[in-house]
Amino acid sequence: MIRPVITLRRIRILVDVDTQQDYLLADGKVCVEDHRRILSNIRRLVAWARLKNIRMISTARVNPPGQAGLDFCVAGTPGMRKVPYTIRHRHVRFEADGCTDLPRDILRRFDQIIVNKRCDDPFDEPRADRILSELRVTEFVVFGVPTETAVKKTVLGLLARRRNVTVLTDATGWCDREAAQIALRQMEAKGATLTTTRTALGVSHLQCVGVCDCPVCRARQKQSTLRAGA
Repeated sequence: MIRPVITLRRIRILVDVDTQQDYLLADGKVCVEDHRRILSNIRRLVAWARLKNIRMISTARVNPPGQAGLDFCVAGTPGMRKVPYTIRHRHVRFEADGCTDLPRDILRRFDQIIVNKRCDDPFDEPRADRILSELRVTEFVVFGVPTETAVKKTVLGLLARRRNVTVLTDATGWCDREAAQIALRQMEAKGATLTTTRTALGVSHLQCVGVCDCPVCRARQKQSTLRAGA
């Protein structure tokens, strides 16, 4: 029998799906639509998690170099890296190596577990499957990208394991809008709660930080700086 991963009684756990630079920055290989809005909401969400001491489980897509059709999130490239403010100070990362080994009481020692994966579905990776299946919590709050692939696989996998799942729709992003809308309807039909960061977490005055180099983000950051110096 596998020893349970968690003994803490946490009400909520954040599930951070593939918040990597190739998906969320303007020069990324597969940048999602409306990435500026999504980044702002993710920033707010992670800051809230730090303030409230909410633990995070993060997945990161890692593709091998030279694989046809998979030129994004390639191992060793900047695009594979997570957006900086999605990384907590006390975190641990596990490679996609087919193992299930985990330290005892891991979330007593770390605020965030980052698990690399080689495909959209985290449950195809033994270690990620073990973490998400054995975690003793009452609610999984899911955000990330892309909605129509990795987020959908994560949410449906959790629901299949009889988990209570909330999806923050304004902190998820898509490459294919129509497919994403269908995916959200499928998640809701299977039992997921769809809501927004504002509704779930309350109003915050946090602003989008300048991690993205697109013209809109640069202009917004410049305006914030000017107001602060006024």
